[in-house]
Amino acid sequence: MSYRPAVRSLRLISVIAVLMQLTACASGTGATKPSSASVNALYSQLDQASQSYETALQQTRAGDTQGAQKTLDGALDQLKEAAAHCGTTPGCDSQRFFSVFDHLLRLKDGSFIGDETPGENTNEPAMTPLAGQPGAANLPEAQRSVTLLRGHQLSELIAMNGPVKAALEMWLTQWRSNLMDAYVNYQYLRQEMWPQYQEQGLPEALLFGILAKESGGKVHAVSRSGASGPLQFMYATGVRFGLSDQDGFDTRFDPAESARANAEYMDEQLKVFNDNLELTLAAYNGGEGRMRRLVGDDTSVSFYDPRIYSQLSQETRDYVPEVLAAAWLFLHPDSYNLRFPQIDGLSGSITLKRAASISELTVCLGSVNDMPDGWFRTLRNLNPRLDPQQEQPAGAVLQVPKLLEKAYAVRCVDGPWPILASDLHSAVVPVFPDPPPVAAPESMFRYTVRRGDTLASIVRKHGSCSSESDVARINNLKFNHVKAGQVLKLPSCH
Repeated sequence: MSYRPAVRSLRLISVIAVLMQLTACASGTGATKPSSASVNALYSQLDQASQSYETALQQTRAGDTQGAQKTLDGALDQLKEAAAHCGTTPGCDSQRFFSVFDHLLRLKDGSFIGDETPGENTNEPAMTPLAGQPGAANLPEAQRSVTLLRGHQLSELIAMNGPVKAALEMWLTQWRSNLMDAYVNYQYLRQEMWPQYQEQGLPEALLFGILAKESGGKVHAVSRSGASGPLQFMYATGVRFGLSDQDGFDTRFDPAESARANAEYMDEQLKVFNDNLELTLAAYNGGEGRMRRLVGDDTSVSFYDPRIYSQLSQETRDYVPEVLAAAWLFLHPDSYNLRFPQIDGLSGSITLKRAASISELTVCLGSVNDMPDGWFRTLRNLNPRLDPQQEQPAGAVLQVPKLLEKAYAVRCVDGPWPILASDLHSAVVPVFPDPPPVAAPESMFRYTVRRGDTLASIVRKHGSCSSESDVARINNLKFNHVKAGQVLKLPSCH
């Protein structure tokens, strides 16, 4: 989720921008070899600026907004001065600046200050508050995203190590479209899934990270191993947490039930692994029994300890940092040059005025409300028990995003679009029976390969009712190779 510190005068983006300038200039070269003192002076300014930012946060919490602004201005001046000298000072270590950048993001996670509306006067998405949740609407989005995980800020539990950084790059490059799709899908499922996590006191960012990695927010996803639903429960694990068959419907595909079961699983395993989030995620992916055997009594052991890490499958080694990276981007999109779309995910419903399937509704709704990929996935996700091709009768109630209620009345009740949708849906595709299999030859005869023969020449002369591949298969030939003196079996055509 995207947010900034709530007091306008303490927007971290200003600090981030300067830090990025520092990072860029740190790669500059100069003709004169600098003294260690000049390099250390730059680092000293960076450290002082970081300390000043912490002081500004403390002043803000104490209500001293003017003092906080003055302290922050001084910190920015220090950073600007360091940036001005960095370009002509070889030896500036960019990793030092990245460390401060990461540190300030973590400070930002803990700074529950002010009451600014998320997204106000920014390019960041504002999230719709959840109705009916105790205290939910009264908390800033930032605070609800960074709910304490067993007494720890989520950001304290995400180490910016090599695997997590590599996963961040993947989400920001090759998997960027997957991340965006997952975010959009989640926003329309949020009212069903997030309350389940909130009830267990788990961070919303963690839910999003698991969802993004497991299914991308596709409620009906099924893996090759049989894991099913938006959070990909195996059958036995699902049954253990109350996911079962209800009137022919597998409740692993129900987003609310799946989120409830996942939250209960995470709560259970966090207790087992003494609040070690990485081990808990590894258990979710690779099996809690295996993780318990590997970890033993030492629940303080790092997931990346060679004793643990080397014994895990490559899938689990990748899974844990990829979930954490997606959760981190959910918290800090602006800090990684990422902008999630602004989504109004408030849920609504429609009562069908005429019989229609989800597929037909998708056609008549088109790309209304700036949905370039159409509404098929969202309508399926919100109505997981319905066959999207099965026509629902007039009077049936379907769950839809509230913003589609008016669009349905305008586009899908009368006019050309529902007629077109119905015509396309009722199209008849010819079905023909499969052609009968070719009868197997009644008998074989033997042929002794002569010098100069090839499989192709033999088939042309003696195998008119078969092919090279048939003869090669019958005789277990590799690469269709034959040699003089070899006896082949050939189908008899008469």
